[in-house]
Amino acid sequence: MGREGYVVPVDPQMSVGLTKKPAGSRSWILLDSSGQENVLDLDKYSIMHRVQIHARDLRILDPLLSYPSTILGREKAIVLNLEHIKAIITADEVLLRDPSEENVIPVVQELQRRLCPESAAHKVHGDAKESGGHDVEATEEDESPFEFRALEVALDSICSFLAARTTELETAAYPALDELTSKISSRNLDRVRKLKSAMTRLTARVQKVRDELEQLLDDDDDMADLYLSRKLAVPASPVSGSGAAWFPSSPTVISKISRASRASVVTGRGDDNDVEELEMLLEAYFMQIDGTLNKLTTLREYIDDTEDYINIQLDNHRNQLIQLELFLSSGTVCLSIYSLVAAIFGMNIPYTWMEHHGYIFKWVIIISGVLSAVLFLVIIAYARYKGLVGS
Repeated sequence: MGREGYVVPVDPQMSVGLTKKPAGSRSWILLDSSGQENVLDLDKYSIMHRVQIHARDLRILDPLLSYPSTILGREKAIVLNLEHIKAIITADEVLLRDPSEENVIPVVQELQRRLCPESAAHKVHGDAKESGGHDVEATEEDESPFEFRALEVALDSICSFLAARTTELETAAYPALDELTSKISSRNLDRVRKLKSAMTRLTARVQKVRDELEQLLDDDDDMADLYLSRKLAVPASPVSGSGAAWFPSSPTVISKISRASRASVVTGRGDDNDVEELEMLLEAYFMQIDGTLNKLTTLREYIDDTEDYINIQLDNHRNQLIQLELFLSSGTVCLSIYSLVAAIFGMNIPYTWMEHHGYIFKWVIIISGVLSAVLFLVIIAYARYKGLVGS
């Protein structure tokens, strides 16, 4: 008491235990142009400030919200939402969400392999040897920008992932359908029903990716928005007339800007509308995802054909049951007439005409039985004549 200015010391171990993550923070992995990785726990405001995107764009990457597959080009970033791949690509780094997820780990490994400068240099030297020793600088100029290489890894991963799921579904579906055609049972029907449900869900996922790529290919402006290195090269262009140009700190981006500037000077035309490189990249993966969709379409047609065959079999069995029911009903009618005659003559009522004529009962029974059999044959012949039963 009376010592308001006294500060109570806190145990460092206790302070470590009391440390909490910021509210709304998520696990991200950062991969730069050198292939180095860094796991970060950032909230949405830190991400928005780092890559300069709006909250509505970051909301697309929220796994709790069901957004379709999306590839958005912004001023300084590409927002990528393809199934489990939720990433933000800039001109010199990639931010990938939930790196510890099982399906995301191969994507991280492939990004490290593709973005590593050592592997790129090895590829450049190998290409130079095969082409007879061309200039390394010319080979570097032919290298795709960083954002396109990262985008290619994401598209390759998602297309391979969906193709693998399609192959697994085909491997399980075709034997199940063949088994169902040979033996219709509740177990086989339930198995095919589950496979058909899985196929419907997978088809919807593949269709979403295909539609996004198709929509992107149909709009040159959207593809031009994905050229992040070109946007950074605009202030450094000699025809821009601007004073002090802004240069990023990354030497890789500076090299890209210089290469883009030299390419714009050499071509002497507006490269802002030239999207041929990205168009070829997107078309390649569009054809791949379209092939996967065609496989699913073929599988759906096979399932539909199997269902039609099963329905034909069931209709045939139903017709056979109807024929059996017709036979039984006709026999029942004929036997009812025979029983009626036998019942009339079998009554214990004294008739005067029955005296000394007991043999008549025997002939009545025989004749009524023959007439009942003839009536049954007449009914069956009439049914066959009308096509109600098979011959």
